[in-house]
Amino acid sequence: MTHFPWLTTIVLLPLLLGLFIPLLPGKGNRIVRWYALAVCLVDFLLITYVFVCKYDLHSSSLQLVEDYIWIPSFYLHWHLGVDGLSIGLILLTGMITTLATLSAWPVTRNPKLFYFLMLAMYTGQIGLFASQDLLLFFLMWEFELIPVYILVSLWGGRKRLYAATKFILYTAISSLFILACGLTMAFYGPEGITFQMDALALKNYPLELSIWLYLGFLISYAVKLPAFPVHTWLPDTHGEAHYSTCMLLAGVLLKMGGYALIRINMGLLPNAHAQIAPWLAVVGVINIVYAALTSFAQRNLKRKIAYSSISHMGFVLLGIASLNELGLQGAMLQMISHGLIGASLFFLAGTAYDRTRTLMLENMGGLATVMPKMFAMFTACSLASLALPGMSGFVAELLVFVGFATSESYSPLFRAVIVTGAAFGILLTPIYLLSACRQAFYGSSTKLDMSNGFESFFSHEESHGAQSDASGTEPEGHLVHQQRGPSFWDASPREVFIVACLLIPMIGIGLYPKMVSSLYSESTEKAVQVFVQAGTKIF
Repeated sequence: MTHFPWLTTIVLLPLLLGLFIPLLPGKGNRIVRWYALAVCLVDFLLITYVFVCKYDLHSSSLQLVEDYIWIPSFYLHWHLGVDGLSIGLILLTGMITTLATLSAWPVTRNPKLFYFLMLAMYTGQIGLFASQDLLLFFLMWEFELIPVYILVSLWGGRKRLYAATKFILYTAISSLFILACGLTMAFYGPEGITFQMDALALKNYPLELSIWLYLGFLISYAVKLPAFPVHTWLPDTHGEAHYSTCMLLAGVLLKMGGYALIRINMGLLPNAHAQIAPWLAVVGVINIVYAALTSFAQRNLKRKIAYSSISHMGFVLLGIASLNELGLQGAMLQMISHGLIGASLFFLAGTAYDRTRTLMLENMGGLATVMPKMFAMFTACSLASLALPGMSGFVAELLVFVGFATSESYSPLFRAVIVTGAAFGILLTPIYLLSACRQAFYGSSTKLDMSNGFESFFSHEESHGAQSDASGTEPEGHLVHQQRGPSFWDASPREVFIVACLLIPMIGIGLYPKMVSSLYSESTEKAVQVFVQAGTKIF
């Protein structure tokens, strides 16, 4: 246990400082948004300091471990720790949350509650990635759902209540499987009752029980990932949520499902994972191809990007199912890469809506001439999403492909079928993404009134941008303020800065992947060691 509780400080700081938001003076958003941004930035800098000065990249064991008995009668420990599987996602969470808070600058409706919920999400997400007690993990999983539900239901579009209800029903009901399976594991065996993950990994579960436990956990994590067929909440939620919330959903929340599959299913139930891995690969390919095909039919830009996210998360399943180090490294890199790409695309879709007052692609067109910086940034992020060589998406998907293709756990025929299916999905990606770019930015015909022409940002940031309806879809006038017509101005310095902070790592990872893979290489090697040593042969 470390002398100073670094992880406890990092986890609790946003929530504790968020409790002071009601005491801030003023009714508008000017003070509270600066306060929330400062809290996020301080916590992110603290995460960075701990990573640089306190974390050992060459160790695969848990570091910065803190273990306190919290509620003895429930056998609940405040047990935190980080390793290669979690440190990269914690850094990603700090970065995305800080940028999402900055992106929410225009929100004016009940800003104190809005920013408090953003900080509460920050605590829940980092707490989950650092939890080493299964009951604490479940509590963080549940705690993180509440801010998302409120953010969608209060700052959403016309169908916000439907989307928020669907989100909470899918995620809350499925998360009960975590509790049920966790209780079963904790009470099983003569070793005594414990929720500590390191102790649970040492228990000897019968194969049949392991498979049932694995399937129970899988249901919950598949919803969060999301995986076919329990993915339908995601397009609705993304379609209605404000784009700052979408950045957190795409950038962090979806990664919780992939992380949990690796940490709990693969780490605590390796025998069951070896049996179910081929089915994960099949579901991964279905995710990739089905969501890519469905994205073609989407007329709403945010829903199109949402289905693209589902498709890309299929590569995470494929990498986890590969049962070798290269594939698992690809899955980890894909989660970090997609966190950056998904957050950037949803941010740009939302800022485009702030100008055009529509997300329907057939109502756009010709925007490149009046918003050249927006066009350039959206194109660059789309190229990263379609796995252009030299960008992070290419390296991540290549590692997954090569990892699965070289996996000795499967027959050549099975590997060929899976890799061919995934390759077909990759061919579809540039078609629907470049089609969206063409519909939104190219051409001279548009249903939007561009009579206002190109206007500078500074004349609109206060009069228009600061009055954004914070809905992300076709608005209802009562949500934040009265609906206004389209008004075209190019990206502001704030918006360029947010996209640059996301785009630079995409390019950096694409050119030098080791800058990220060094975070988790030791841990991924340890995670697959049991399968390699056993010479696991499935198909």
